Amino acid sequence: MKNMKKFASLGLSLVMMLSLAACGGSKTPAASGSATPAGSADGSAAAAESDLEYVKNKGKLVVGITDFAPMDYKDKDGKWIGFDADNATAFAKSLGVDVEFIVVDWDNKIMELDSKSIDCVWNGMTLTDEVKNSMETSKPYCGNAQVVVVKAADADKYQDTDSLKDLKFAAEAGSAGADAVKALNLDCTELNTQADALMEVEAGTSDACVIDLLMAGAMIGEGTSYTDLTYTVKLNSEEYGVGFRKGSDLAAALNDFFAASYKDGSLKKTAETYGVQESLIAQ
Repeated sequence: MKNMKKFASLGLSLVMMLSLAACGGSKTPAASGSATPAGSADGSAAAAESDLEYVKNKGKLVVGITDFAPMDYKDKDGKWIGFDADNATAFAKSLGVDVEFIVVDWDNKIMELDSKSIDCVWNGMTLTDEVKNSMETSKPYCGNAQVVVVKAADADKYQDTDSLKDLKFAAEAGSAGADAVKALNLDCTELNTQADALMEVEAGTSDACVIDLLMAGAMIGEGTSYTDLTYTVKLNSEEYGVGFRKGSDLAAALNDFFAASYKDGSLKKTAETYGVQESLIAQ
């Protein structure tokens, strides 16, 4: 009888142990199984939202610019206009969103982009190696050059790079112009904008400045505010593009917009409005 009780007791214990093991085993896979889909779903949702969708969802394209005629500048009513500003407005409209222009420190443009303070840099931006490595860029849409601006009365003295060595230059900090001056090991004061650099030469604080050819064509000489300034030496040749966050699908969307605008003639018409049609690159 004792043996029968002992066997019964052992049997009961064994059944209880198997039941507990089964319960424990069923909990572990269930917990593991439920956590994995939830995690992957969250990850997929984060990865699935493209930059294009991000802009469409918030209903606004935020464009980083500087005051840079004829690309981006304000009219008498305080509205941003220019070849770049008008195209940015048209591109935003094609996406079904509004456009907002924010003036950025040119030295910090990549940081502003990556932090999502802005969605793109659209401001006559030279496609340097740094820009192309740090941003997703559009195809080039305008040709440009960096040119030396001096007082018109002194222009004959400065017709080649050798003649520039004793001049004090001004240039926009972080710009292709500043890079061009540094490449020649010339004395250079870096300022906030290209417009500031022009004012330095006008005031006689600097002997010369280096700015974009497109800006020089719009801002100096007869019929402008700087009639006594002119440009002489071209320091390089370059191309403009628009910069987005690295990997952004907005760049491809803009390329499609440029191609369509070039084909229907609207891109050329806008270029003619601001006198940059000779610099326009076929799309």
